[in-house]
Amino acid sequence: MLRLRFRVVCGTRRTLALVDTSDPRCPECRGAGGTAHDYGHPGTGEYEGTVYEPCPCSTPWVLPLLPLPRWLRRTPRGYSSEPPF
Repeated sequence: MLRLRFRVVCGTRRTLALVDTSDPRCPECRGAGGTAHDYGHPGTGEYEGTVYEPCPCSTPWVLPLLPLPRWLRRTPRGYSSEPPF
């Protein structure tokens, strides 16, 4: 069964798309769409990366509908990357 939602996806350009979401009642992923497994270097034990294992309840189905206009894709002029403290 498809559970369709609207979502903004980022490819070469931000686009409004219709996507299928994972099942919120799935006992394996609990609605997350998959499970992330962290792994480390066998010799040192240092973190090396994460492997994402997709769940069968979610599908990579995406239908792009329309690209967002340029004025919706820009960062607001009053935006600051400085922390508030």
